[in-house]
Amino acid sequence: MLFRSVSKNRIDELARAESRGWKGVKKSFDRFRQSKAALVSAFVLILLIIIAIFGPSIAPHDPIKIGTGSRLQPPSRTFIFGTDQFGRDVFSRVLYGTRLTLQASVLAVVVAAGIGIPLGLIAGYAGRWTDNIISRFIDILLSFPGILLALIVVAILGTGLAKVQIAVGVSLIPAYTRLVRGSVLSAKENVYVEAARAGGCSTFRIATRHILPNVFVPLLVLSTTAVGWAIIIATSINFIGLGVQPPTPEWGADLGAARSYLGVAWWPGTFPGLAILVTILAINLVGDGLQNALDPRLKHRVIGEK
Repeated sequence: MLFRSVSKNRIDELARAESRGWKGVKKSFDRFRQSKAALVSAFVLILLIIIAIFGPSIAPHDPIKIGTGSRLQPPSRTFIFGTDQFGRDVFSRVLYGTRLTLQASVLAVVVAAGIGIPLGLIAGYAGRWTDNIISRFIDILLSFPGILLALIVVAILGTGLAKVQIAVGVSLIPAYTRLVRGSVLSAKENVYVEAARAGGCSTFRIATRHILPNVFVPLLVLSTTAVGWAIIIATSINFIGLGVQPPTPEWGADLGAARSYLGVAWWPGTFPGLAILVTILAINLVGDGLQNALDPRLKHRVIGEK
């Protein structure tokens, strides 16, 4: 049989031929640069990452020290974002909150990908009863809105930053599982997968070396969008007081604490809210840019189906 004469090295070459090479990467980068909105958003994200890393070093005041200034002092040269109801510097709290918010959302996406990708691979490649069990489990998770599912997990595990990360990660698992499963069902019918089976490659090798790399593009786009979705869920949980506890600086928690004072002082809640808005907008625009650059045919969004 012809397939049996194909060596494992040749099979790897066939699989890599389906993936994008360096020329494809350069073309994708050129397409990404054509979108000014994506470029500006990428610059904003890089700036936010720098702030998250060096925020504590550049913050002018201690973010949790009460009485740094007068209570609800409006923006000025000394406190450019003003002070909150406890006299704490809002600007310093926003800088510190950048690290906490981005860290929580990225770790939540890592949790979701670490569980959802293997489940999708197993369901798509194994098929039959294994696929049915995993698919029914994902259907149960999808029956709950993402925020509600995260709240249920928080109610079970309790409050705290680590619990919020796990809860947000669980709410994103269905998106990864469905995307990988659908991509695997399509990819496993390709010629190089049949050649790998005939060549004696193990199931694990086929799934990880031949199928998974060809799911990379939709996974990258999904992960970018998922970070924005994770920020929305995490800040919402913190907003209602079920996440990080005072006096920890976090955008959602600070916005929730300041909502009672919006009638007399707009700045304690406005600047954390703007930080959330700008970050999510930048992430979504970068995600759209990556989608158009890496695979213009990729039109659906799994996150949007939730």
